Amino acid sequence: MALSESREVVIEATPEEILDVIADVESASEWSPQYESCEVLNRHDDGRPKQTKMVVKTVGISDTMVIEYSWTDTGASWTLVSAGQLKTQDAKYTLTPDGDKTKVRFDLTVATLIPIPGFLLKRALKGGMVTATDGLRKRVLELKKE
Repeated sequence: MALSESREVVIEATPEEILDVIADVESASEWSPQYESCEVLNRHDDGRPKQTKMVVKTVGISDTMVIEYSWTDTGASWTLVSAGQLKTQDAKYTLTPDGDKTKVRFDLTVATLIPIPGFLLKRALKGGMVTATDGLRKRVLELKKE
């Protein structure tokens, strides 16, 4: 069974500044507690990650995933290539500039290979959504202060 969720946040930064944080996947574990490690396997011509291998842990379940990214000037998306516990994972950031701020919408769809109780899957999804929006906002603003 696939579950989908969407969430929005406004970040006081440009789309470029936000995309730079998303593209720095090696640092994801510093602001996203689900990520234990991330390795870039290969990159697009512009240097942004194309495929990554990451170890994630949520609701007590650890998994190694390979995901493939696509990038635009106003967004980033990824799709699952392989994993041990997930059948699918599709995610997308859509960034809409609004003056000196940016509206960020995050959409995520996941389906597991193994049976996981619905309440656990929903809890994991909710935690991921909060990190992907509020956690991203906090990280972007921290880096802007440096």
